[in-house]
Order: sequence, then C-alpha cells, then structure tokens
Amino acid sequence: MKPQPPSDWQASKGLAKGILHDRPARRRAMGRSVALLLAVFAIGLWGIPGWLQEDPWRFILWWGGCGLLTLFVLLFALYDVMRVIREERERL
Repeated sequence: MKPQPPSDWQASKGLAKGILHDRPARRRAMGRSVALLLAVFAIGLWGIPGWLQEDPWRFILWWGGCGLLTLFVLLFALYDVMRVIREERERL
C-alpha cells in the first residue's frame, strides 16, 4: 500500500515546529511580523485615514486587527525570550 502524503494540517505543523525550534528562523519570522505590523500601522495612519473615518465599523475592524497583530507579535517575542532562556539553561 502506498503511503499517503501528509495533510495540509500536518505540513503546517511541521513548518511551524521548524520555525519555532530554529533560533535564526524564529528571529526572521519575528522581524517580518514586526515589519508587517509597522506597515499596517503606517497605512492606517497615513494611507487610508479618510476611508477609515467614513464608517465606524471599518475603523473598529482595522484597528482591532492591528491590536490582534500587536498581541501576536508580543506573544511571539515572549515565546522567543522564554525559548532562549531554556536553550541557555540546557547548554550549561
């Protein structure tokens, strides 16, 4: 019987595990996340402020999404700090 290829979920888990366990890859992903966050903030502040002010729901959804992205970046940074501490303790 021919083995089946991994599902999308399994492939995504493997990719995430690879990124989270490799310090340089984790730092690159974190840097890209921060760059995306800054770009979204800049677009909201200078690119489309009139469009956002036309509808209160647009405003709430845009800045709520920015808040969630900020929370993601903060949690990612916290994970990185905890992982570095763990790696350094294991090294000793």
